[in-house]
Amino acid sequence: MKKKQATTKQIVNRRARHDYELGDSLVVGIALSGAETKALRMGHGQLRGAYVTMKENELLLINATISGTNGIAISEPDQTRARKLLAKRREIEALIEAKQQGRTIVPLEMLTSSRYIKLRIAVGKGKKLYDKRETLKRRDQSRHIAAILKQQNS
Repeated sequence: MKKKQATTKQIVNRRARHDYELGDSLVVGIALSGAETKALRMGHGQLRGAYVTMKENELLLINATISGTNGIAISEPDQTRARKLLAKRREIEALIEAKQQGRTIVPLEMLTSSRYIKLRIAVGKGKKLYDKRETLKRRDQSRHIAAILKQQNS
């Protein structure tokens, strides 16, 4: 008997790459209830404004919203509750060290395609307004150059 391939929607924090200069990413597990898992597989999650913090040598995902739908009942306080992240001790210690250096741990995306739901996080440094403008300027210039090259090749 073949298993039916579930179509999953991506849950991505689009502001993360705009607001932070990101380093290497890391994939960690996340402790969820059954209703939260089902809602995430249907794409009813949001990472806007979410961040990762440390408490007693544990990683916690704060301010991530998982909302229920018609058949999935998630109470209002449980939608934005703190969720424990599951990582190896070495990885947690490396993240603690980065946090002490003044960096931020940013959630990038929820990975819902496999059996387990995972969270991709990265250590980042907040960008200043002029850095954001410079990034946009460079992106526009590279698009313009690519358009000119495409036009010359045609």
